[in-house]
Amino acid sequence: MNIIEVMRLPLSVDLSGFVHLLQRLQVPHRVSEEGDAQVLWAPDTLAEDVLQLYQRYPDGNADLPATADPVGAGAPANAPTQPSLAAQAKACKITTLTLLLCFIVAGLTGLGDNFTTISWFTFLDFRVQGDYLYFSPLAQSLDEGQWWRLVSPMLLHFGVLHLAMNSLWYWELGKRIELRQGPWALLGLTLLFSLVSNLAQHYTSGPSLFGGLSGVLYGLLGHIWLYQWLAPDRYFNLPKGVLVMMLIWLVVCLTGVVGTLGLGQIANAAHVGGLLIGCLTGLLGGALARRKLSA
Repeated sequence: MNIIEVMRLPLSVDLSGFVHLLQRLQVPHRVSEEGDAQVLWAPDTLAEDVLQLYQRYPDGNADLPATADPVGAGAPANAPTQPSLAAQAKACKITTLTLLLCFIVAGLTGLGDNFTTISWFTFLDFRVQGDYLYFSPLAQSLDEGQWWRLVSPMLLHFGVLHLAMNSLWYWELGKRIELRQGPWALLGLTLLFSLVSNLAQHYTSGPSLFGGLSGVLYGLLGHIWLYQWLAPDRYFNLPKGVLVMMLIWLVVCLTGVVGTLGLGQIANAAHVGGLLIGCLTGLLGGALARRKLSA
């Protein structure tokens, strides 16, 4: 790892707020004066991320709280600081908004008990007749302008445990992508993964009732996994146990054991579809990031 020049700015530019942000994020760096300029130095593996961070927060990130004690005044310079949950939610707006929408839809649908409101968000519109659900063709829904159905099933959840587990994982994975690649990247990836996983489930199982963030979660996992492999970054540094556990759970679900035990039906095609498209975006994004760092 080499220390390289990230950017050179006039002495008139106040870098104190941004330097404070780097300290709070525990990013190794130093600032030197050379003539009429100030130079910010950082490890070559973090240079691109530091530059992008400055472009977004040149005066420091107001969404992250300052340390309780200034550096050097009773706290070691490298002491980790954990932003509050409210501060993290404010900094990760798309992650928070997505989860808020899931909670609202959970309330509207009674966590899967209200079939009338569930039909607003399902991949295929349906009507209830007796003990059966009769689904409308996808082409009919699209002809009627109901394009939201291609992604809206990700907001549906069936039971408290289903909602809680998916919310926790989306919070952990989503905010990592939002902090590194920005809110629009997370929004685009979430919609893409939802679209692909929903199409995969529909064309594999036929007309059926399914929903949840699981397909999106496996997309986010695949994206972070391969992106981190090609262009390592502190935000994408998932514990190995997380990756292994989620992949093992995917295999267990594919065996049909979960359904056999009466724990509910699993949208396996959505999981696999999400993982595959996430791996693809991770490869592409990681390759581009690696190329920028080596340029």
